[in-house]
Amino acid sequence: MGWAIALHGGAGDIPLSLPPERRQPREETLRRCLQIGVEALKSKMAALDVVELVVRELENCPHFNAGRGSVLTNKGTVEMEASIMEGNMNCGAVSGLTTVVNAISLARLVMEKTPHIYLAFDGAEEFAKEQGVETVDSSHFITVENIERLKQAKEANRVQIDYTQPIQKTDAKKETPIANGDSQLGTVGCVAVDSHGNLASATSTGGLVNKMVGRIGDTPIIGAGTYANELCAVSATGKGESIIRGTAARDVAALMEFKGLSLEEAAKCVVEERTPKGTVGLVAVSAKGEIAMPYNTTGMFRACASEDGYSEIAIWPSGLN
Repeated sequence: MGWAIALHGGAGDIPLSLPPERRQPREETLRRCLQIGVEALKSKMAALDVVELVVRELENCPHFNAGRGSVLTNKGTVEMEASIMEGNMNCGAVSGLTTVVNAISLARLVMEKTPHIYLAFDGAEEFAKEQGVETVDSSHFITVENIERLKQAKEANRVQIDYTQPIQKTDAKKETPIANGDSQLGTVGCVAVDSHGNLASATSTGGLVNKMVGRIGDTPIIGAGTYANELCAVSATGKGESIIRGTAARDVAALMEFKGLSLEEAAKCVVEERTPKGTVGLVAVSAKGEIAMPYNTTGMFRACASEDGYSEIAIWPSGLN
């Protein structure tokens, strides 16, 4: 048994022609965040602290759909959500945040400082003020790129996710509106097991481009986008509605617990057999230090490392990166 870590920056129909200016900053951030997590685990930091630390870094990067880079609702606002869970099944979650710089840290405070698991909207914002967490004007989260993404989504009359390429006006008219989103996905997450065998998972997102105000996805729902127990820790990314229906993160743990499957077998089963193609990716680690990063989309921004020296940073299947 040894430490292991895996993180993701969203999965989806990520084209191989992804321009360098969109690909490289994300790869560099994954590399930097992976290194931060590895150094933390080497210094004996607990898994829960590690996943919070890494996800905070991802939230602070405008190139991912969480925190600073959160996409916009149909009213041009941000509504961020996050959850965190450790292997003893303590957990916390938040939704509807508009001013909190790091949603994942507020989720942890819900876990540790309240009798509840999930706080949302005004209640979550009020709790953030009570706890003295860093907040900013909501304009901080509204980037030029996300204003343009919202404009494109509205022109195409669709709900979409982060990696959608620009739509030419001539093509937009030909598109059939898809009410529950297209195959473009986003979210950030991190899972880790420390050298003592403690497991933790953390996930954060801005949701869907052009989503209805008040929409809640899989990210803050324990068992859907985030789950951890004594066997494994899982963070999912993709179409929230599909992940919620499939209780994707919990199903990985359940297959290990009730069917005796390995982490790799369980994660592969959930992604390839239990969720519709083009809708989900996940990262997971086991108490034994195993790592799984399956997805049924074109690609997934992902990175991992383990104590035995294995390391990977990738977007597409092996050989295409």
